[in-house]
Amino acid sequence: MRMDSNNKILYKEESFKIIGACMKVHRSLGAGFLEAVYEEALEKEFQVQEIPFKKQVKLELYYDNQKLNKHYRADFICYDSIILEIKAVQLIPIAFYAQLKNYLRCTKMELGMLINFGTTSLTYKRIINLKNSD
Repeated sequence: MRMDSNNKILYKEESFKIIGACMKVHRSLGAGFLEAVYEEALEKEFQVQEIPFKKQVKLELYYDNQKLNKHYRADFICYDSIILEIKAVQLIPIAFYAQLKNYLRCTKMELGMLINFGTTSLTYKRIINLKNSD
């Protein structure tokens, strides 16, 4: 995990709360639902736990300082700092990690979390945007 200059984990408390909410949703629903079901349940859990979030956030893309017509859409941005990408698959393809890295790159945010509800145990991975780190 990436540490800041004070040797603290990047967004430690926020990450802990997000993962806790995800675990509660997964314990309740289990594996096997569509991604959209987990997204809706997680939205409700974020509200209960008072985790600030925005859902289905449009991320602008640029080429040579010119805005492109194409854009990305992040499942959630929590605490105005952490991009959360939700999946419901048996195995996470490498392309999903690349997708989240692209989200981080275009927003210049430092932390993204890939959450997978599609297995018997919730799995997650923190992705750090190294281009924007110290």
